[in-house]
Amino acid sequence: MPCRRAKASSPAMLASWPPGDGDSESQKTQNIGKTPRFSLPQTAGRLSAVGLGLGRVRRRDFFPPIPTHLLLPPHAHRLTIITTDRIVSKNQSKMGENWIPCSFSSLILSLFMLFSCLFCCCHSLDQLGPYDTTTVSSFRYPKTQIKPDDLRYIRVDLPPWFSTMSVALESDVDLDVENVEKVPKSSLPMFCLREGSPPLPDDSNISFRGLALDALQNGSFEGITDLQNTEQCYPMSKNISIMLTSDQISSGVWYFGLFNGIGATRTQSKMIVRGPAYSFTANISVEGCVTLTMYGQYCNQILELLSCGQSGSYNDVENLPVGNQSVVSCRSNFETPCLGDGEMKVYSLEMLGIAEQLIIMAENVTSSNKTGNFSGIDLMCFVRHGAVPSASLHDYSGNLNKAPLVIGSPKVGHWYISILAVDLSKELRGIQTNNTKVCYSMELQWLQCPLGKAGLDCTSDRYMLQTVLQGDSIPFESYYLPDSQRLTSDGANFLLEPLLSNSSYGGQVDGNWTYFHLNIPSGAAGAHLHIQLTSHKKINYEVYARFGGLPSLVNWDYYYANSTSNSHGSMFFSLYDSSEENVDFYILYVKEGIWNFGLRHPFPGSSNSNGQTTLSISLERCPKRCSSHGDCRHAFDASGLTLFSFCSCDLNHGGFDCSVEIVSHQGHIWQSIALIASNAAALLPAYWALQQKAFAEWVLFTCSGISSGLYHACDVGTWCALSFGVLQFMDFWLSFMAVVSTFVYLTTIDEVYKRTIHTVVTILTALLAITKATRSSNIVLVMAIGALGLFVGWMIEFTIKFRSFSFSMGFCTQIPERQQMREWLRNLLQNLLKTVLRRFRWGFLLAGFIALAMAATSWKLEASESYWIWHSVWHVTIYTSSFFFLCSKVTDINGENERPQNGNYELTRQDSLPRGE
Repeated sequence: MPCRRAKASSPAMLASWPPGDGDSESQKTQNIGKTPRFSLPQTAGRLSAVGLGLGRVRRRDFFPPIPTHLLLPPHAHRLTIITTDRIVSKNQSKMGENWIPCSFSSLILSLFMLFSCLFCCCHSLDQLGPYDTTTVSSFRYPKTQIKPDDLRYIRVDLPPWFSTMSVALESDVDLDVENVEKVPKSSLPMFCLREGSPPLPDDSNISFRGLALDALQNGSFEGITDLQNTEQCYPMSKNISIMLTSDQISSGVWYFGLFNGIGATRTQSKMIVRGPAYSFTANISVEGCVTLTMYGQYCNQILELLSCGQSGSYNDVENLPVGNQSVVSCRSNFETPCLGDGEMKVYSLEMLGIAEQLIIMAENVTSSNKTGNFSGIDLMCFVRHGAVPSASLHDYSGNLNKAPLVIGSPKVGHWYISILAVDLSKELRGIQTNNTKVCYSMELQWLQCPLGKAGLDCTSDRYMLQTVLQGDSIPFESYYLPDSQRLTSDGANFLLEPLLSNSSYGGQVDGNWTYFHLNIPSGAAGAHLHIQLTSHKKINYEVYARFGGLPSLVNWDYYYANSTSNSHGSMFFSLYDSSEENVDFYILYVKEGIWNFGLRHPFPGSSNSNGQTTLSISLERCPKRCSSHGDCRHAFDASGLTLFSFCSCDLNHGGFDCSVEIVSHQGHIWQSIALIASNAAALLPAYWALQQKAFAEWVLFTCSGISSGLYHACDVGTWCALSFGVLQFMDFWLSFMAVVSTFVYLTTIDEVYKRTIHTVVTILTALLAITKATRSSNIVLVMAIGALGLFVGWMIEFTIKFRSFSFSMGFCTQIPERQQMREWLRNLLQNLLKTVLRRFRWGFLLAGFIALAMAATSWKLEASESYWIWHSVWHVTIYTSSFFFLCSKVTDINGENERPQNGNYELTRQDSLPRGE
C-alpha cells in the first residue's frame, strides 16, 4: 500500500509518528504518549494543533492523535507531510511485521521536503535576533510636569508569558541622592512601584536612610529580587533605568507612581502653593516569549506545562484529611525526566478555583543507571506563585524525596514548580559519573471542597457575595451581600448569625470559620474596601482577609482580632474604630481580583455567640468620605484603565483621608485674625489720599483693603461674601491697581494724561488678575508696569516744562554751536536735579523703599506652613510703603509751574509788573 500524503495549502499542524519495525513491544509501549515537536524560526506563524489518526492497525497498536506544534517561516506557502500506514496481518508473527514500502517517487518527495525545510530554517535564522522574544506592549509617556503636591500613576499589565519589563525615566530633577535625608518629605520628588494597586507613600513611615541602592546612584535599578506585596519608593533622579525580569517579579498588574512631595500636608489645601515642579518622560516596554513553553529573561529555558484532570483516587499523605473533598491530579505529558547534579526542571500549573491544599509528590526516584542510594538523594522542590522560583527566591520549598510538599490554601492563578537535584556525588559516590542522573515522576494534587463549603474537612460554610451598585454617579462604588435565602439585610448590612458555620476548622475546638468570597472588578484598584462589624454586645469575631486564597490563622494579608492584635501597622490597613460593639477598618487601594474573608467565631449557640451582629462590606472611593474635612476627587492613570480616588482636604487637615489635624482650631482662629486684620493697613494710604483730595487713589486703596479682607475671610473658611473666584479676582486686581496708581501719583502731569495711563493700566492688571493671579511673576510685572507709568509721566512732564527753554536756546546764534550744546545740557541737568530734589521728601521716600524691601522679603519667605505669618506682614508692609511714597510727594513747589528763567523771561516779567511811584 503506498504512503498517504497530506497536503496543506494554508498553515496547519500535521503529524504522523508510527514506531519503527525494530522496536520491541515494550519500546513501542513506551513510545506511546511521546509528543514530537517540530520548530521552525520564531518569525514563522504559529499553527494550531491537529492530530492524525492512523490507518488499519491492531487495537493494541492503535496510537491516539498526537498534539504537536509547528512554526513555519514567513515565506513558507505550503507544508507537505508524508505519513505511512502500517498493515498488520493476523497470521503474521512479531518478527515478521514490516512496513509496506513506499514508492520511489514518494521517497524522492520526502527527501525534497526535508531539504526544503532545512533551507527555510537556515535562511530565516539570518533574520532572527539572538533570543525567542517578542514585544508584548510598548508605551511612551510624553513630557509632563508634576507640580508641588501632585502625582501621576502609570499602570503596566504583565501577561504570564512576559520575560522582561523595561522602564526608562528622564526628568529635570537635580537631587543629591547622598543628602536626600536633608530634603523635607513635603517637597521630595519620589518614584514608587507596587504590585496590584497604586502605591500610597503618604500613609507609610518611609525612612530614607540607605534607601537609594548603589545601582540607583548610577541611574539604574539592579538586584531587586522581591517586590511582591510591598511598596518600593526611591528618590527621583535625572535618569532612572529599570529592567525587571520574570525571575524577579510576578506577572499581573503593576503600578508606578511619581510624586512631588509626600506626607500628610500633600492633600492639605493651601492658600498658596509654592515649590519646585519637575518634568519627566517615560518609556515602558514589555517583552514576552513567543511560546508558552519557554521562560526566562531571554526565553531560552524550557517550561513544561502540566495537564490536570479530575481524579477518583487520592494518594495518601500522612495526617492529611480528605473528607468530602474532590481531588484534581496533574501530571506531565512527557516521559520521566532525569536531572544531573545541579540541573533544574521547571513546571507550570494554573489553578482556576479555590483549593484547600496543593500537594506535590515525587515517585519512583531512581538513577539513570539503576544503582546507588536513592533514599538519600535531595530532590529539592521550590514553588512560587506568579513567577519562576529559584533556590534563593521562592514561596515554599521542600525535599520531595523525604516527604511531599503540602501548601495550604493555595492562591488562584499561575504556580511554578522547580525541581533541583542536589549533591548527587555524595549519595552516589563510587558509581557517580558524568552521565549519572536522577530520574523521577512527579504528581500534583489539589483538594477542592464542594460548592459553598471550605476548610480542610469541607465543613465550613463559604458564601459568594453579590455586588450591588450604589449609583451611576460614582464609578465602582458598591456594597456586597450574600446570595442566600437565610439572608436578612438592611441596605448594605446583613446579619451574621444565620450564616455561621456549625463545625470547627481543622479540628480546632476554640472557634468556627465562615468564609465570604467577593470580586473587585478590573479598574477599581484605586478604591478602598470598607469592612464594618456592629453589635449591641461585645463582638467576638476575628476577621482575616486574603487576596486570591482562603485565609487562616497563619496565612492572611490583613486581619483584625482585637484592638491590640490587628494589621494596624500595615501601610494599606486603616483602623478607625475598635470598640467592643463596633469594628471599622479599610483596606486601602485594594487589589482587583478575588478576595476571601474568613470570620473566626465561637460555636453558634454558645454564650459568647449570642447577639445580633451585622456585617457590612463595601467598595468606596474615599475613606470615610474624607472624614468630612475635604472633597473626594477622581482621576485616571496614564493608561486610562484604572480610576483612582483621592481626598482634597481643607486648610486645617491633611492625610490620605483628611483625618490628620494639621492646624488646630485655636491656631485657625489666630491665622484668620492675622490675615484679615492686617488689611487694616490700607487705611494709611487711603486717609492720606483723601486728605490730599486724590479721590481716585482713595477709592482704590479703600476697596483694595476691603476686598483683600473679604477674600482671606473666604480663603480661611470663615465667611464668603461672594464666590471664591470673584473675591480672588477683586483682591488681586485692586491690589495691582493700587500699586501702579502709587507710581502714577508721584507725577504732576495733567489729568488727561493720568486718565490715559490709568485706562491702560486697568486693562493690563485685569488680564494679570484673571489669568493665574497667584503666580509670583505677577509681582515683578506689576512693579514694572508701575515704573513704566512713572517714567512715561515724567517724560511728559519734562517735555512740557522744558519745551520753550529748548527752543530759546536753539536761537542763541551768538554762541558757537558746540559751546551752545554744552551750555544747554548743563542747564538741563541742573534744572532736572533741582526739580527732583524739590519734588520729594526724601525721608519719607527712604522709608517707603525700606517698607517695600520688607514686603519683597516677606513675599519671598512665604511657604505653605508659614503663609499666614509672612502674608500678614506683606499686607502691612506693602500698604505702609504706599503710604510713605504718597507722603514723599511735595505738592507745592515754588516756581514749579513757571518756565525756566533766563534773561528774556525775567525782563518780560519785570515789564509786566505795575509801576508806581
